[in-house]
Amino acid sequence: MVLLPEEAKVLPPPGILNRNSFWVGTMSWLAALLHNALNHRPPLKAGVHRQVLFVSIGWFLGYHLTKWENYTHAKLDRDMSEYMRLRPELFQQKEKKTFAEVLEKFYPIR
Repeated sequence: MVLLPEEAKVLPPPGILNRNSFWVGTMSWLAALLHNALNHRPPLKAGVHRQVLFVSIGWFLGYHLTKWENYTHAKLDRDMSEYMRLRPELFQQKEKKTFAEVLEKFYPIR
């Protein structure tokens, strides 16, 4: 797609069944049903070809929305990792404590 740069082609493609495709496809189908209802046609029976077309277009847009989302998150992760690599003094590992060292001593009151 035109919106993604060439470096996005390195990422693995998202699955065909993903939440964005399902959501946008469902909303497109509901838009087709609403269009039928507003034009006083039977919502489920009229214009089935248009309903299939709307769902197909919505699924396609949702798939590419997922690709764009994956690229954006990968780019942010890459930039954050590079920032951490260049400034290790800001991201030092803290000493590990056990849970008993964190809690105060327990004295039951009777």
